[in-house]
Amino acid sequence: MSRRLAPLLLAAIVLLAGAGQAQAAGYRYWSFWDRDGGQWAYATQGPSLARPSDGDVQGFRFAVSENSADAARPRGTADFATICARTPAEEGRKRVALVLDFGTASDAPSGETPPKGRTACAQVSPDATTADALAAVAGPLRYDTNALLCAIAGYPESGCGEQVSRKGDATSTAAPEQSPDQKSTSDDDGPSVGLVAGIAVIAALGAAGAWQARRRRNATD
Repeated sequence: MSRRLAPLLLAAIVLLAGAGQAQAAGYRYWSFWDRDGGQWAYATQGPSLARPSDGDVQGFRFAVSENSADAARPRGTADFATICARTPAEEGRKRVALVLDFGTASDAPSGETPPKGRTACAQVSPDATTADALAAVAGPLRYDTNALLCAIAGYPESGCGEQVSRKGDATSTAAPEQSPDQKSTSDDDGPSVGLVAGIAVIAALGAAGAWQARRRRNATD
């Protein structure tokens, strides 16, 4: 291999490896969901802003996810009638069915064990937010200074939206600038800078190889 091509090849390998590592990172957090018929839909507002109606079903899932597109959905198929069967309707109050999925051991912070998932029927005032409903049936809750929901029923004991590797090892204790449950996926769905740079280097390698081949042909003519 030409001495001129070797550094470019090495740069391509380093950049592509870095891109793969970057794509492997995610955030450990509570995602927030709305139940639409038999399907879960990622909530467009945080729980402190959302105001569910009487009869709504909402869910929370603790997991490591890169963005809302790959976020793990709450498990279970319980509907409103099942969850709120033992909570009779009251005039001037609304009932909100909540599904709480504390995730798997692989997504749990080091030294912690996720509690068993459960459901709850919150009976709250008509103007109550999802956060109010959650506090009524699943306290204690913990929030950070940016109003990001950090813990439900005291789980996890520490941490909040920290960046972690896919293996579950923390790489940063800082929460993302935007709450993951309100973050747009537009910044996450495109190729990373490292990947684009790596592709550019590979293209440069191809161009350099073609140039050298032409040069050798010209030299032999």
